[in-house]
Amino acid sequence: LPDNDEEFERYRDEIVRALAGFDVQQPYAHAIYYTNLLLQPKMFTYDNTELKEAIQKVSLGDLTDYVKKVWASGKAEALLQGNIDEKEALEFVDVIDKTLGFQAISSDEIPPHLKPSPIPLVRASSGSLKISTAEPNPSNKNAASQVSFQCLETTEKAHVIVDFISNILSERFYEDLRTKQQLGYIVSCAVKSLSETRNLSFIVQSSVASPEKLTGEILKFIASAKTKFLDPLTDEEIGVFTKGMLLKKTEPDKKLATEANRNWGEITSGRLQFDRRTREARALLDIKKEDIIDYWDTVVLGGEDRRRMLISEVVPKGGAASSKTPAKSYAKTSKDGLQLGIDDVDSYRKDRQDKNYA
Repeated sequence: LPDNDEEFERYRDEIVRALAGFDVQQPYAHAIYYTNLLLQPKMFTYDNTELKEAIQKVSLGDLTDYVKKVWASGKAEALLQGNIDEKEALEFVDVIDKTLGFQAISSDEIPPHLKPSPIPLVRASSGSLKISTAEPNPSNKNAASQVSFQCLETTEKAHVIVDFISNILSERFYEDLRTKQQLGYIVSCAVKSLSETRNLSFIVQSSVASPEKLTGEILKFIASAKTKFLDPLTDEEIGVFTKGMLLKKTEPDKKLATEANRNWGEITSGRLQFDRRTREARALLDIKKEDIIDYWDTVVLGGEDRRRMLISEVVPKGGAASSKTPAKSYAKTSKDGLQLGIDDVDSYRKDRQDKNYA
């Protein structure tokens, strides 16, 4: 801990400058940030503004009191991996336990693991959840749009199908919006993991097109992807994609740290699926074209009223990509779905958290 107030202020200043760095990140990073924020319950993640306000109020005395509480009691978990046997591992953990000397809390006191906030379920014709924010850096003239589809299924099969779709579409998406339409240098289709769920994400940043234009082109690509790219898939093409994904999932870790970090993620998340890659590799071998089409029809296109879509747009304050400055707050619903401004984020997250952890 800092020895005095002067040293404490130096640490505070480092944190303040790090938080201020958020404003000069690229617009696509801001679009991703607000997507992630809306998907995580408030109890797990505070927004940048809240952290800025909190760091100005904290004192050295607050820090000292907090540390005393942290080391007084809690739940301890340890991972020892590598060239060590069970006896040595237990002895090592025992030394740490005696050194820290905190009181173990009961199972009832252990906080819950992260459960992503479900995006409201809507029909494809009923719009989506959308957040529009102004780019905080006035000198950055780029716009950005991210369209994400939340996949709440937790089975290995569901996870490898969404990975499969991303592998099929990523190059096609780049070729269409970047190479052909020249909308921007940052064009990406990828899968993001959050706890046991997956999100299929399409993102574009542009200096020549407004965020509304970017969103429109992303949605056009998505609407045509089944006819252009999924329906024509042959067994041979599916075999090529399967082989490539199998090689990635079964490739041995080159560093112990890589394997240990993955295993630690299983522990901290509470999933404890240490053979996840093996199980997903097995599921991958059973994937058929019909599985891919059915998943696309339901999760992405919205068949059976299962679509959970989130659009995150960032509007620059000037330049060719600028458009109308987004409001800080919107009415709760509109004909296009649920529209949010930056001031609506807190209440939306509280509402979803209350429903998710009821």
